Amino acid sequence: MLLTDKTTAEKFITASESYTSPNQRLFPLTAKVNEQNNLEIGGCDVTKLVEQFGSSLYILDEKTLRTSASQYRSAFEEYYSGESQVIYASKAWSCMAVVSILASEGIGFDVVSGGELYTTLKALEMSGFSSEDIEGKIYLHGNNKSIEELELAVDNDCKIIVDNQLELENLAKITTEKQKSVSILIRLTPGIECHTHEYIRTGSVDSKFGFNLHELDDVFNFIKAQNLIDCIGIHAHIGSQIFELEPHHDLGGVLADWFKKALDLGLPVTELNVGGGLGIRYTESDDPPSITEWVKTVSTAVTKACEDRGLALPKLISEPGRSMVATSCITAYTVGGRKIIPDVRTYVSVDGGMSDNPRPITYQSLYQAVVANKMTAEFTETVTIAGKHCESGDILIKNIDLPQTETGDILVVSATGAYNYSMASNYNRIARPAAILVNDGEASLIIRRESYQDLVRQDLLPSRLG
Repeated sequence: MLLTDKTTAEKFITASESYTSPNQRLFPLTAKVNEQNNLEIGGCDVTKLVEQFGSSLYILDEKTLRTSASQYRSAFEEYYSGESQVIYASKAWSCMAVVSILASEGIGFDVVSGGELYTTLKALEMSGFSSEDIEGKIYLHGNNKSIEELELAVDNDCKIIVDNQLELENLAKITTEKQKSVSILIRLTPGIECHTHEYIRTGSVDSKFGFNLHELDDVFNFIKAQNLIDCIGIHAHIGSQIFELEPHHDLGGVLADWFKKALDLGLPVTELNVGGGLGIRYTESDDPPSITEWVKTVSTAVTKACEDRGLALPKLISEPGRSMVATSCITAYTVGGRKIIPDVRTYVSVDGGMSDNPRPITYQSLYQAVVANKMTAEFTETVTIAGKHCESGDILIKNIDLPQTETGDILVVSATGAYNYSMASNYNRIARPAAILVNDGEASLIIRRESYQDLVRQDLLPSRLG
């Protein structure tokens, strides 16, 4: 989707109109240029939202998030003839509003810490979901779960995706002490490589996650000896931001082999969890498969693998995170100063940066941006967007074409719903931004902007210093 023949930001909106899969779009489904030539999301003028809520500001579009959820759910219903369950990888963005929206769409939850589990449980309680509504839909992940996290999961009847032998031994003690059973899935490392950043590649042999394949026979035998641990499934996840479909196809056969071995040993396995990993469009040149294409590939691979091995179709679990929420959200900043270095570079500074989006400095991630109040203005300069933090590497975007920017303009970075707020920090003691939910012209605050008082809330001053 290269659009070098067009010279205004409006191109990013019009070029996305042919894509119905949210993960393939640069901006939310509701994005448009209004009569004032400003960017509009969810029926709300972004410049007005900044006036009302300040910046930097996360703006989450409810329609796009719900559409992603419904596309995942309906695609599995179409392409997988067995039972299926989509669970949201909460690490992408865990907050009560996101949990409530996705739960109402029939989505379950993959949590990776006690904090994510508590947030999920609290949001479901406050949204009026009963224990029957969420039964069997919360899964606890993690490669070094604490005793407290395991106990919280057991107490709340969560399924636990077990990552290592120590965790099995701790669960054996916890279930014996509580005289309460727990359902687990075993996470394995399938040895499947995919082309993505090494920090988010999890399926290769050299990974901190999961049991190596040569360990599994001993693992299954250990579980068989436990009275209160029920192994109900096998899990693997090969990485994130993946554009290839073949690795997901290959994964089906690896999982089915070990699913069969578990059955042959007498373990009551009924679930097969293929993880997530579908990529999204961050820039014009990105070309990810659609949600439907990914689901079809996974479903077809698992179905054939089971048929080839004479297995009844298991309950198929998937864990989308980034592809569920990333393109539902944008981040709005206010432009501050400029620095022009003749024949070298022009820096345009904004009132945020690595504390609200650490992905560029951490992963060298690329993003697209527009000036929300100049959507139809011609591109006239190439600039580098600099954050306000005291780090030379705090650069959000290098060498981007924009209209002439001025102090007070509203710069919007797209596809910031995944791993932005969830990885946000208070570096330089900068308060984390607010987040709002937009839908049909209504804007609702879902995360308050932190105050200076919040920054010192946990600080303590010893009496000898006072």
